[in-house]
Amino acid sequence: QLPEGVQWDFDVENWLNPYQVSHYAMDIFEYLKERERLFPIGNYMDRQVCLSPWRGAREWMRALLVDWMVEVQESFELNHETLYLAVKLVDLYLTKMTVGKETLQLLGAASLFIASKFDERIPLMVEDLYICDGAYTKRELIKMEINILKIVNFDLGIPLSYRFLWHYARCAKVSMPTSTLARYILEHSLMDYTMIRFSDSKMAAAALLLALLMKDLGGWNPTLEYYSGYKLNDIRDICNLLNQSLHRKHEEALKTVHSKYSHK
Repeated sequence: QLPEGVQWDFDVENWLNPYQVSHYAMDIFEYLKERERLFPIGNYMDRQVCLSPWRGAREWMRALLVDWMVEVQESFELNHETLYLAVKLVDLYLTKMTVGKETLQLLGAASLFIASKFDERIPLMVEDLYICDGAYTKRELIKMEINILKIVNFDLGIPLSYRFLWHYARCAKVSMPTSTLARYILEHSLMDYTMIRFSDSKMAAAALLLALLMKDLGGWNPTLEYYSGYKLNDIRDICNLLNQSLHRKHEEALKTVHSKYSHK
Protein backbone atom coordinates (compact mmCIF):
# COMPACT_ATOMS: atom_id res chain seq x y z
CA GLN A 1 0.00 0.00 0.00
CA LEU A 2 1.51 3.32 -1.10
CA PRO A 3 1.49 6.29 1.29
CA GLU A 4 -1.12 8.97 0.65
CA GLY A 5 -0.20 11.33 -2.17
CA VAL A 6 2.29 9.02 -3.90
CA GLN A 7 1.25 9.10 -7.55
CA TRP A 8 2.56 5.74 -8.75
CA ASP A 9 4.58 2.69 -7.81
CA PHE A 10 7.55 2.87 -10.17
CA ASP A 11 8.79 -0.55 -9.11
CA VAL A 12 5.47 -2.29 -9.75
CA GLU A 13 5.20 -0.60 -13.15
CA ASN A 14 8.60 -2.04 -14.07
CA TRP A 15 8.16 -5.38 -12.31
CA LEU A 16 8.74 -7.44 -15.45
CA ASN A 17 11.78 -5.44 -16.58
CA PRO A 18 14.84 -7.41 -15.41
CA TYR A 19 17.11 -4.38 -15.87
CA GLN A 20 15.20 -2.43 -13.21
CA VAL A 21 15.52 -5.16 -10.51
CA SER A 22 12.25 -3.78 -9.16
CA HIS A 23 11.95 -6.61 -6.63
CA TYR A 24 15.02 -5.28 -4.80
CA ALA A 25 15.32 -1.61 -5.82
CA MET A 26 14.02 -0.09 -2.57
CA ASP A 27 16.18 -2.45 -0.49
CA ILE A 28 19.26 -1.70 -2.60
CA PHE A 29 18.99 2.05 -2.13
CA GLU A 30 18.21 1.71 1.58
CA TYR A 31 21.36 -0.39 1.84
CA LEU A 32 23.36 2.27 0.00
CA LYS A 33 22.07 4.92 2.40
CA GLU A 34 23.16 2.76 5.34
CA ARG A 35 26.62 2.37 3.80
CA GLU A 36 27.13 6.13 3.60
CA ARG A 37 28.19 6.20 7.24
CA LEU A 38 31.10 3.85 6.44
CA PHE A 39 32.82 6.58 4.41
CA PRO A 40 32.86 9.72 6.57
CA ILE A 41 34.66 12.74 5.17
CA GLY A 42 36.03 15.09 7.80
CA ASN A 43 36.70 18.83 7.72
CA TYR A 44 40.23 18.13 6.55
CA MET A 45 41.23 21.46 5.04
CA ASP A 46 42.55 22.92 8.32
CA ARG A 47 45.19 20.17 8.41
CA GLN A 48 46.29 20.52 4.79
CA VAL A 49 48.83 23.24 5.59
CA CYS A 50 51.31 21.77 3.10
CA LEU A 51 49.04 22.89 0.28
CA SER A 52 49.12 26.54 1.31
CA PRO A 53 49.31 28.65 4.49
CA TRP A 54 45.93 30.17 3.57
CA ARG A 55 42.70 28.24 4.01
CA GLY A 56 40.99 29.94 1.05
CA ALA A 57 43.87 29.03 -1.25
CA ARG A 58 43.59 25.37 -0.21
CA GLU A 59 39.90 25.25 -1.08
CA TRP A 60 40.70 26.96 -4.39
CA MET A 61 43.35 24.32 -5.17
CA ARG A 62 40.85 21.54 -4.50
CA ALA A 63 38.32 23.24 -6.80
CA LEU A 64 40.96 23.50 -9.54
CA LEU A 65 41.77 19.81 -9.11
CA VAL A 66 38.11 18.77 -9.44
CA ASP A 67 37.71 21.03 -12.48
CA TRP A 68 40.69 19.28 -14.08
CA MET A 69 39.24 15.86 -13.21
CA VAL A 70 35.99 16.82 -14.96
CA GLU A 71 38.05 17.80 -18.00
CA VAL A 72 39.78 14.40 -18.01
CA GLN A 73 36.43 12.63 -17.66
CA GLU A 74 35.12 14.53 -20.68
CA SER A 75 38.25 13.97 -22.76
CA PHE A 76 38.21 10.20 -22.23
CA GLU A 77 34.40 9.99 -22.28
CA LEU A 78 34.35 8.28 -18.90
CA ASN A 79 31.14 7.49 -17.02
CA HIS A 80 29.72 10.06 -14.61
CA GLU A 81 30.08 7.49 -11.83
CA THR A 82 33.82 7.34 -12.49
CA LEU A 83 34.16 11.07 -11.87
CA TYR A 84 32.05 11.02 -8.70
CA LEU A 85 33.93 8.03 -7.28
CA ALA A 86 37.29 9.65 -8.07
CA VAL A 87 36.37 12.89 -6.28
CA LYS A 88 35.14 10.86 -3.32
CA LEU A 89 38.48 9.00 -3.19
CA VAL A 90 40.34 12.32 -3.16
CA ASP A 91 38.29 13.57 -0.20
CA LEU A 92 38.57 10.29 1.71
CA TYR A 93 42.34 10.31 1.24
CA LEU A 94 42.71 13.94 2.34
CA THR A 95 40.56 13.21 5.40
CA LYS A 96 43.29 10.88 6.68
CA MET A 97 46.50 12.07 5.01
CA THR A 98 48.18 15.39 4.29
CA VAL A 99 49.67 16.17 0.89
CA GLY A 100 51.78 18.92 -0.65
CA LYS A 101 50.64 20.97 -3.62
CA GLU A 102 53.13 19.13 -5.85
CA THR A 103 51.32 15.85 -5.06
CA LEU A 104 47.71 17.01 -5.34
CA GLN A 105 47.35 16.37 -9.07
CA LEU A 106 48.91 12.93 -8.63
CA LEU A 107 46.22 12.16 -6.05
CA GLY A 108 43.50 13.26 -8.48
CA ALA A 109 44.99 11.26 -11.34
CA ALA A 110 45.42 8.09 -9.28
CA SER A 111 41.83 8.43 -8.03
CA LEU A 112 40.59 8.66 -11.62
CA PHE A 113 42.64 5.61 -12.62
CA ILE A 114 41.24 3.56 -9.73
CA ALA A 115 37.66 4.70 -10.35
CA SER A 116 37.91 3.90 -14.06
CA LYS A 117 39.12 0.38 -13.30
CA PHE A 118 36.13 -0.07 -11.01
CA ASP A 119 33.46 1.37 -13.29
CA GLU A 120 34.59 1.36 -16.93
CA ARG A 121 34.59 -1.38 -19.53
CA ILE A 122 37.78 0.18 -20.92
CA PRO A 123 39.63 1.80 -17.98
CA LEU A 124 42.44 4.32 -18.08
CA MET A 125 45.82 2.64 -18.60
CA VAL A 126 49.13 3.65 -17.06
CA GLU A 127 50.15 4.90 -20.52
CA ASP A 128 47.46 7.58 -20.16
CA LEU A 129 49.53 9.31 -17.48
CA TYR A 130 50.40 11.92 -20.11
CA ILE A 131 47.33 13.78 -18.83
CA CYS A 132 49.64 15.10 -16.08
CA ASP A 133 52.08 16.59 -18.65
CA GLY A 134 55.03 14.53 -17.46
CA ALA A 135 54.81 15.69 -13.84
CA TYR A 136 54.88 12.14 -12.43
CA THR A 137 56.34 8.75 -13.25
CA LYS A 138 54.39 5.52 -13.73
CA ARG A 139 55.96 4.22 -10.51
CA GLU A 140 54.66 7.25 -8.58
CA LEU A 141 51.18 6.75 -10.02
CA ILE A 142 51.05 3.08 -9.05
CA LYS A 143 52.36 3.86 -5.55
CA MET A 144 49.67 6.51 -5.07
CA GLU A 145 47.00 4.08 -6.28
CA ILE A 146 48.13 1.59 -3.64
CA ASN A 147 48.12 4.27 -0.92
CA ILE A 148 44.57 5.34 -1.80
CA LEU A 149 43.29 1.76 -1.82
CA LYS A 150 44.82 1.17 1.61
CA ILE A 151 43.11 4.29 2.97
CA VAL A 152 39.68 3.01 1.87
CA ASN A 153 40.57 -0.54 2.90
CA PHE A 154 40.14 -1.64 -0.73
CA ASP A 155 36.39 -0.97 -0.48
CA LEU A 156 35.28 0.91 -3.59
CA GLY A 157 31.55 0.26 -3.18
CA ILE A 158 31.04 3.84 -2.06
CA PRO A 159 27.49 5.27 -2.36
CA LEU A 160 27.55 8.09 -4.90
CA SER A 161 25.23 11.09 -5.19
CA TYR A 162 24.99 10.59 -8.96
CA ARG A 163 23.43 7.13 -8.53
CA PHE A 164 20.93 8.45 -5.97
CA LEU A 165 19.98 11.30 -8.31
CA TRP A 166 19.48 8.92 -11.23
CA HIS A 167 17.21 6.75 -9.06
CA TYR A 168 15.14 9.62 -7.64
CA ALA A 169 14.66 11.22 -11.07
CA ARG A 170 13.53 7.95 -12.68
CA CYS A 171 11.12 7.09 -9.88
CA ALA A 172 9.56 10.55 -10.05
CA LYS A 173 9.46 10.41 -13.89
CA VAL A 174 11.34 13.68 -14.17
CA SER A 175 11.85 14.94 -17.73
CA MET A 176 15.30 14.77 -19.32
CA PRO A 177 15.87 18.59 -19.31
CA THR A 178 15.06 18.76 -15.59
CA SER A 179 17.16 15.70 -14.84
CA THR A 180 20.08 17.19 -16.79
CA LEU A 181 19.76 20.45 -14.87
CA ALA A 182 19.89 18.50 -11.60
CA ARG A 183 23.01 16.68 -12.84
CA TYR A 184 24.62 20.03 -13.65
CA ILE A 185 23.82 21.35 -10.17
CA LEU A 186 25.20 18.21 -8.55
CA GLU A 187 28.37 18.13 -10.65
CA HIS A 188 28.94 21.84 -10.04
CA SER A 189 28.80 21.15 -6.30
CA LEU A 190 31.75 18.73 -6.56
CA MET A 191 34.06 21.76 -6.70
CA ASP A 192 32.58 23.31 -3.55
CA TYR A 193 34.49 22.14 -0.47
CA THR A 194 31.75 23.38 1.87
CA MET A 195 29.37 20.72 0.51
CA ILE A 196 31.46 17.67 1.42
CA ARG A 197 29.90 17.46 4.88
CA PHE A 198 26.52 16.37 3.51
CA SER A 199 25.62 12.79 2.65
CA ASP A 200 25.45 11.83 -1.02
CA SER A 201 21.80 10.80 -0.84
CA LYS A 202 20.83 14.21 0.60
CA MET A 203 22.95 16.05 -1.96
CA ALA A 204 21.17 14.20 -4.76
CA ALA A 205 17.74 14.99 -3.32
CA ALA A 206 18.63 18.67 -2.81
CA ALA A 207 19.99 19.00 -6.36
CA LEU A 208 16.80 17.52 -7.78
CA LEU A 209 14.67 19.80 -5.60
CA LEU A 210 16.55 22.88 -6.83
CA ALA A 211 16.14 21.77 -10.45
CA LEU A 212 12.39 21.30 -9.94
CA LEU A 213 12.10 24.76 -8.40
CA MET A 214 14.15 26.36 -11.18
CA LYS A 215 11.85 24.71 -13.74
CA ASP A 216 8.79 25.81 -11.76
CA LEU A 217 7.60 22.21 -11.41
CA GLY A 218 6.26 22.42 -7.88
CA GLY A 219 9.20 21.27 -5.80
CA TRP A 220 9.23 18.31 -3.42
CA ASN A 221 6.21 16.01 -3.43
CA PRO A 222 5.03 12.81 -1.69
CA THR A 223 6.35 10.62 -4.52
CA LEU A 224 9.89 11.98 -4.13
CA GLU A 225 9.59 11.84 -0.36
CA TYR A 226 8.60 8.17 -0.58
CA TYR A 227 11.42 7.09 -2.90
CA SER A 228 14.17 9.23 -1.32
CA GLY A 229 13.15 8.83 2.31
CA TYR A 230 13.66 12.57 2.87
CA LYS A 231 11.16 15.24 3.80
CA LEU A 232 11.49 18.80 2.54
CA ASN A 233 12.93 19.97 5.87
CA ASP A 234 15.75 17.42 5.55
CA ILE A 235 17.10 19.00 2.37
CA ARG A 236 15.86 22.61 2.29
CA ASP A 237 19.05 24.11 3.76
CA ILE A 238 21.27 22.10 1.39
CA CYS A 239 19.12 23.24 -1.53
CA ASN A 240 19.65 26.87 -0.49
CA LEU A 241 23.42 26.33 -0.27
CA LEU A 242 23.46 24.76 -3.74
CA ASN A 243 21.56 27.75 -5.09
CA GLN A 244 24.04 30.16 -3.50
CA SER A 245 26.94 28.18 -4.95
CA LEU A 246 25.44 28.36 -8.45
CA HIS A 247 25.07 32.13 -8.21
CA ARG A 248 28.55 32.71 -6.81
CA LYS A 249 30.87 34.26 -9.37
CA HIS A 250 33.49 31.70 -10.37
CA GLU A 251 36.86 32.39 -11.88
CA GLU A 252 37.45 31.65 -15.55
CA ALA A 253 39.64 28.71 -14.47
CA LEU A 254 36.59 26.84 -13.12
CA LYS A 255 34.41 26.76 -16.21
CA THR A 256 34.71 23.11 -17.28
CA VAL A 257 31.42 21.92 -15.75
CA HIS A 258 29.59 24.94 -17.18
CA SER A 259 30.96 24.40 -20.69
CA LYS A 260 30.29 20.65 -20.44
CA TYR A 261 26.58 21.23 -19.87
CA SER A 262 26.18 24.41 -21.95
CA HIS A 263 25.06 22.43 -25.03
CA LYS A 264 22.52 20.42 -23.02
